[in-house]
Amino acid sequence: MAHTILIIEDDISIIEMLSNYLTKEGFHVTSALDGEDGITKFRQDHYDLIVVDIMMPKLDGIEVIKIIRESSLIPILIMSAKDNDIDKAIGLGFGADDYIAKPFSMIEITARIKASIRRTTQYAALSNNSSSDSGSESSSPQLINLDHLTIDLNNYSVTKQGEELKLTAKESEILKLFLNNPNRVFTKAQIYGFVWNEEYYGDENVINVHIRRLREKLEDNPSEPKYIKTLWGIGYKWEGHTP
Repeated sequence: MAHTILIIEDDISIIEMLSNYLTKEGFHVTSALDGEDGITKFRQDHYDLIVVDIMMPKLDGIEVIKIIRESSLIPILIMSAKDNDIDKAIGLGFGADDYIAKPFSMIEITARIKASIRRTTQYAALSNNSSSDSGSESSSPQLINLDHLTIDLNNYSVTKQGEELKLTAKESEILKLFLNNPNRVFTKAQIYGFVWNEEYYGDENVINVHIRRLREKLEDNPSEPKYIKTLWGIGYKWEGHTP
């Protein structure tokens, strides 16, 4: 079954270029020329990934991401002519999964789309397998209780004070990497390699923003984290639990 992509972009030439190339790659593509139309189409159908521009009429890309994240963890790829750290941080901070700057090559954006869908598919499959096999001893819940947190590594679920947290696939993978390797220091390149399964090109913002988002969800005081510790100039590690 072909994966479905929603492209939200106000430049018709970019939509046509992307649609034609992705269709040849086997994707089913739907497009919207502004943020409001993009939200409407998102709510009307199912998609496997959304590509969204930052600068658009009616609703900009950031507002689109915020609205989508209220109800969905679908992978979101930002594309924008603005290639600077502030734009990346803002977009990723509101829930986007990846960022690509214009002009981009069709090979690169297609590779990023495929990688994002693959990670999400693998994440869903692991969660479904854990749920369907919950009666077996090997897949029994691996529960970790930390203060107000309850983390089930097998089912990729986290609750805080009894309320389930909405973690994206990447946030869940980073958390699982840390919990399976407590007190081990990971460089940003290592985290990127393990979670993204791609070569790291030194884009620290991607890691920094995902770590910040994870802290904001897990920590009682994200500015003074208890679990996800920063080792300045080196990377990050998880403290406080050994499975």
